[in-house]
Amino acid sequence: MRALAFLRVSTLLLFVGMGCTNRTGGEQGNSVKFEQYFNQGEQLYAANCSNCHQKSGTGLGLVYPPLNQSDFMDRHFGQVICLMRHGRKGELVVNGKMYNQAMPATTLSDLEIAEIATYIYNSWGRTQGIVEVNAVSAQLQRCDSIATIP
Repeated sequence: MRALAFLRVSTLLLFVGMGCTNRTGGEQGNSVKFEQYFNQGEQLYAANCSNCHQKSGTGLGLVYPPLNQSDFMDRHFGQVICLMRHGRKGELVVNGKMYNQAMPATTLSDLEIAEIATYIYNSWGRTQGIVEVNAVSAQLQRCDSIATIP
């Protein structure tokens, strides 16, 4: 009986240990937390974002901008966080192309935004690592008006 219990614990530790790298193969400081954020973010992205930005992050023509290969995402992390909460109306230039389709505000929690951000900033060739909820909360406090984004 003790041998069976030891085997179960050893197997569990092996599986937990195998999850200690992020999707790009690099070491991740909080690997279990990263995996939780990433996996939950992937589900939240599919439910809340992929209809417009597509599952592959390629966007929808000139209607909705891409997230995959997006210079806007790469240059404006804080503004991306604000967009996820407050939405946006008006023009937005991504990769030199003009988009003018409104993005609605959401009721996503700070944690859900952190999880989606972890997913999109660690997909499609990006390897930013975990986006902590406290960083998202701090950024959201600075988002007085999304309309001020150039």
